[in-house]
Amino acid sequence: MTLGNLRDLYQQVILERYKKPRHRGKTDPVHRLQKGHNPSCGDTIELTLQLDETHNTIADIKFEGEGCAIAMASADLMAEALRGKSIDEALEMVHRFQSMMKGEAEFPTELRKLNVMQGVSQFPVRIKCATLTWHTLKAALELPGSSQPTGFVSNE
Repeated sequence: MTLGNLRDLYQQVILERYKKPRHRGKTDPVHRLQKGHNPSCGDTIELTLQLDETHNTIADIKFEGEGCAIAMASADLMAEALRGKSIDEALEMVHRFQSMMKGEAEFPTELRKLNVMQGVSQFPVRIKCATLTWHTLKAALELPGSSQPTGFVSNE
């Protein structure tokens, strides 16, 4: 696939996920809640997670918020990829996504939809838009038990 075709695919997927997100809303019940904010552009995100009965696996994840197409598409793609993942797997995915934004990694075939976000790494000022939801997820997963967040997570 040529670079031009990759760029077109990247733009198409981001716009599609921005216009018609599949994972917008709040989980029921809410086992984890975390808010994130990107002060440089104003993107905000609120993640809710429903865990399984062992509280070790993500049963459902949804988001609400306002922001640019990249931030909202990243949240929607992330939510889709995380269903059924253990907390440890999700934290590893956060690390992999951050590495991908630096051009150091990509996701394996079964998670290849996330690789479309690699195009963002060509625009350094937009990387914070793509990573906001991942920083927010990390904070939500690191909350002890069912404690509530004390404020917004920032990716700056």
